[in-house]
Amino acid sequence: MPPRDSRRASIARQQRSYLRPTPTSDARSTFNRTPQDATAGIVRGQIENIYQQGATTPQAAQTTQTTTDSTSAQSSESASFAQTSHSNPDSPYDRTHERDRTQIHENQWKRYHSAWQDYYRQYYERYYLGEVYRMQQTIASQATPAAPVVAPAENDPLENEEAFHDLRADLLKNVRTSAVKVRSSRHFMPLVAACLTMVLFLFLQYNRIIFSNVEAYVSPGNINPANIIVDPNIKIPISNEPRLIIPKINVDVPVIYDTKPDQTSQLLAMEKGVAWFGIPGANSRPGQVGNTVLSGHSSNDLFDPGDYKFIFARLEQLAEGDTFYVNYLGERYTYSVTKKEVVKPTDVHKLVYPTDKPVMTLITCVPLGTAQNRLLVTAEQISPNPAQAKEAPSVEKAVEETAMPGNTPSFFDRLFGS
Repeated sequence: MPPRDSRRASIARQQRSYLRPTPTSDARSTFNRTPQDATAGIVRGQIENIYQQGATTPQAAQTTQTTTDSTSAQSSESASFAQTSHSNPDSPYDRTHERDRTQIHENQWKRYHSAWQDYYRQYYERYYLGEVYRMQQTIASQATPAAPVVAPAENDPLENEEAFHDLRADLLKNVRTSAVKVRSSRHFMPLVAACLTMVLFLFLQYNRIIFSNVEAYVSPGNINPANIIVDPNIKIPISNEPRLIIPKINVDVPVIYDTKPDQTSQLLAMEKGVAWFGIPGANSRPGQVGNTVLSGHSSNDLFDPGDYKFIFARLEQLAEGDTFYVNYLGERYTYSVTKKEVVKPTDVHKLVYPTDKPVMTLITCVPLGTAQNRLLVTAEQISPNPAQAKEAPSVEKAVEETAMPGNTPSFFDRLFGS
């Protein structure tokens, strides 16, 4: 039995003999030399025909003739090679290497190039359109359609469970919304609370400054039409109620004579009007020789009682020569301002001085909203005739007052007991 390798070699040799006949020594030499030269000549001839087609010069014609002769020679050689190498006329080489099929003209190249351009254009158009379509499908698949809202029928009554569920859902929604707002602003709460506390303390301490300045630009009192003075010399009926009337600053206020000169009594009296500050040496009343002293608030705490906390807020507007009136025991007395002076609260001696005329001094606190100083507005009686004034009754010298009446203690004064 022959070896397996020798059998395979013989089978391979038999198959090669069936595919193509073994060329002779002359044909083998022709096979090694002629096809390459023939093929190169054919290609060169076709390219020269494309680019030199229609040439009329003798040189071009000669070149064309030479090329044609060369091509014919090469074609004959190729034909001899085909006859030698391919005995079968229907072989693939014969079908694909005919002379007519290898002639390529310029228009054919243009059509060939245009066809490839159309192919690539259509290819990329379809490619990008497909990508756009796939992207649209992806976006549509990711989007979740909103649930349709079904409106309840108007005549369809809600059941108790549904109504309770809706109410509970609304309450929970409101609670969550409020909780979110509180959580988002919780770091501002201490600051807001501190600011509000500070504003509250400042308002409690200094509210009298705010309201006194407001009252300084409005009428702090109300003039009774019956007390409008046209001519002070005209005799008209005067009530027995003691009053102070200052037309320039629109003041018409009761006067409290039944009081003591101490601070507590003065503050209680000024809740009802202006208070008589009768001290030894300045204890006269209207129509008597001496100094009649009346004190009133220009400002006071907003939460303190009384309707006359800002009655003298505009007292600083009085000037020398201005007149005001005092009703006392059914008689009207007219006074003319002679001077203004700002003193310390302890300068009580400014009110006590010898005089042979009936004089009146109005006292209030300045600057507005504070009790730092006292404003003294001094005026002399001009009507009735001051020469007919009576002497003031003498009083025993009691405990000397060390300060003029002022405002009530402020918030901090009450808080810290100062």
